[in-house]
Amino acid sequence: MATESSEGEEEGKMIGGNQHLVVDDDLREMAKKAAWSVSSCKAGNGVLLLRDDNLDTYWQSDGAQPHLVNIQFLKKVKLQLVVIYVDFKLDESYTPSKISIRAGDGFHNLKEIKTVELVKPTGWVYISLSGNDPRETFVNTFMLQIAILSNHLNGRDTHVRQIKVYGPPPYVRILILVHQSQVWDS
Repeated sequence: MATESSEGEEEGKMIGGNQHLVVDDDLREMAKKAAWSVSSCKAGNGVLLLRDDNLDTYWQSDGAQPHLVNIQFLKKVKLQLVVIYVDFKLDESYTPSKISIRAGDGFHNLKEIKTVELVKPTGWVYISLSGNDPRETFVNTFMLQIAILSNHLNGRDTHVRQIKVYGPPPYVRILILVHQSQVWDS
């Protein structure tokens, strides 16, 4: 179960998780060319395991909370969805229970855009980055930070098995601009 809150919304709880990753065809994985870092890790369980497409491996933090995953892009990108694979059945007290998503130009101005509470999740957990306003379908940012604020059963370190970040493909942005210029020319 998981819950979401966004700038003043009450936190909601999200339940479960999907065993199969299913994402709309109009989204593409954006984080392949990003620089990834974590606040800490146990030897052999580092940041690369978040991106290896293997659900049997995991990043394991090693230190005080919050545990941070930093995703930095070379240019400003539009992001719409974060998908995280966690497994309470296997990881128990290492499973995140509260996650904060932050965005900004860099470490100096990160702003919390979403808070999610997870309740014994097993599978892919989908976190929309859309705002309350229907026109706010994307977050336009240079950096995304995923902060694990707490774990189930008061666990100290955390396990996250995979993270994917999605946004619109470039052609969607071009089509929007073409459409806008046609409207202006009319």
